[in-house]
Amino acid sequence: MPLAPAPIWSRTPLSGRLAWLGRFRALVATHEPALAELIEQEVGKTRFEALMADALPLLAACKWLERRAPRLLKPRRVRGTPFWLAGTKLWQTHEPLGRVGIIATWNYPVQLLGIQLIQALVAGNDVVVKPSERSPRTHARLLALAVQAGLPDGTLSWTDATREAGEALLARTDLDHVVFTGSTEVGRTIARTLAERLVPATLELSGRDSAIVLDDADPKKSAAAIWAAVVTNAGQTCMGPRRALVHQTVYPAFVAALSKLAAKARPRTIIDEPSAQRCFEQVAQAINAGGRDAAWGGGSAPGSPAPNGGPVPPHGRLWRPTAVIDCPTDAALVQGAHFGPAIAVVKVASLDEALDLHDRAGQFLSTAVFTRDPARAWALAARLGSTMVTINDVILPTAHPAASIGGRGPSGVGVSRGHFGLLAMTRPVFAAS
Repeated sequence: MPLAPAPIWSRTPLSGRLAWLGRFRALVATHEPALAELIEQEVGKTRFEALMADALPLLAACKWLERRAPRLLKPRRVRGTPFWLAGTKLWQTHEPLGRVGIIATWNYPVQLLGIQLIQALVAGNDVVVKPSERSPRTHARLLALAVQAGLPDGTLSWTDATREAGEALLARTDLDHVVFTGSTEVGRTIARTLAERLVPATLELSGRDSAIVLDDADPKKSAAAIWAAVVTNAGQTCMGPRRALVHQTVYPAFVAALSKLAAKARPRTIIDEPSAQRCFEQVAQAINAGGRDAAWGGGSAPGSPAPNGGPVPPHGRLWRPTAVIDCPTDAALVQGAHFGPAIAVVKVASLDEALDLHDRAGQFLSTAVFTRDPARAWALAARLGSTMVTINDVILPTAHPAASIGGRGPSGVGVSRGHFGLLAMTRPVFAAS
């Protein structure tokens, strides 16, 4: 049986696909206020965060691809022919996978879907998207802008933003790859479903990562960076730290600096009431077991109520970001099975103790290391198990358009974004003569 003709988009020269990307980038920039308003309405993110954490990273990724995709996707001659194949020439090209399904997430609705979308399309794939149930209008607006930028009919389509639509999408037989961002539990279900048809997937699942503050770190700057990660996007970042492991040498100064910041915290809007309640319950349990709310400066005795009688329960989706200092290591908050603005702060006597607590979480995406000597952080990078290691900062550096994101084991399979994320949307084809 002859092969079906290739879709129109895959036959479009890379120059044409990049011209589309430039038009899409311009439309996103023009419509950023409308996108930010939708994000605010659906997710509860502030307009400023929608600009800084959603729109700007997507625009930067567009620009990065426009400049670098020609070199990354260019056919190349493969060198190193063995003597017994003298005269043989080998060429490699990067061809699109075919049809890519994207199951989108809500916490960075423009940035995450947008970058996954442009990489799949620039690589020459057709794409079908299942928007998130939590941000359907934001996703629909973004996808409409992609079509408006000049995609051929049928290149990009999307389903309803329902769980049933996601299940139907996974059952399709014409998918060549699936990209999913979400929880480990759902990721496992998707992997099992696709395995029956041998459909590969990129699974961006959650991390339960650490911020490790070494004995030579600047405690004030470390506290400021870590606290910023706790409150940014109401703590709903898969690469955000769940625990700060602080060396005892700098622990008192770190706690003093963190307490000043925590005392000024204002309630943030979390995606839903159960998520807010889960954060509160884990904080309350940690305080009852001996931890202290940093907002009160650690002035109360371990395990005693804070001056206001203890942590304040959420008001619907609103809840105050909280750091629990002197947090017991066996508290659920240390394990990090929550998704919101709460962090456990643990004093450690050595780097080995910090690494042991870090390893117990078992899910690694982005680990932060604070030290005055970056070489110490570089030496730790491979040991930490994360694809991304940030030095003296948290989350923000991961927005670099060249940086790829990927997990291991319970935190996911494959990578997206950057150089490796683009190539993951292609298959290598070799021609030998």
